[in-house]
Amino acid sequence: NTYKCTKQLISERFGRGSRTVDLELETQIELLRETKRKYECVLQLARALTSHFYSLVQTQHALGDAFSDLSQKSPELQEEFGYNAETQKLLCKNGETLLGAVNFFVSSINTLVNKTMEDTLMTVKQYETARLEYDAYRTDLEELSLGPRDAGTLCRLDVAQSQFQSHKDKYEKLRADVAIKLKFLEENKIKVMHKQLLLFHNAISAYFAGNQQQLAQSLKQFNIKLKTPGVEKPSWLEEQ
Repeated sequence: NTYKCTKQLISERFGRGSRTVDLELETQIELLRETKRKYECVLQLARALTSHFYSLVQTQHALGDAFSDLSQKSPELQEEFGYNAETQKLLCKNGETLLGAVNFFVSSINTLVNKTMEDTLMTVKQYETARLEYDAYRTDLEELSLGPRDAGTLCRLDVAQSQFQSHKDKYEKLRADVAIKLKFLEENKIKVMHKQLLLFHNAISAYFAGNQQQLAQSLKQFNIKLKTPGVEKPSWLEEQ
């Protein structure tokens, strides 16, 4: 089997052997691979955003603590340090809320790329192996059919026919499996990305607009729970 498949592969590479092509299916497979590469790029950038933004939130938290400490120890600047401390704490709180949304976005894209798409591509690899085997045994059968019809050849021809049929059935089954998985993957991708892109847009827009209520509502809409909830009295910044 290894010899036949290697021979077939080399023959295809040098343009001497014929190769079974399902143009529509192979176009869809190539599109999936390209889509996966692009989504991996989005995932990498979203993770970088999460990392950088987490550092920003930690810095705001530390700055708020420093302002708060100075407010207590500087009577002449108590009010100024006080509202700066409050501002940083509010920004920190909103930042943690946004991080919850972005982390949910990252987790969902990661599942889509590294589980759902990868599962389909594993079936694609099995299909491509089955296609190579099918063509290898088809070529073997064709070569034997062109040879002399003595008793030994007829016996080998029967074996080759049986092997060819077995690999043909396997190839056709996997081709059908890939077509079904590609269809379901496309439907699932649209459903997941519609939800995730809406979440990402709403959360980012609300955060940078300073709309804490809309930011919290975005997480509630998608059932995202934070570890540090807490409804506090509106701050000086929120009342402006």
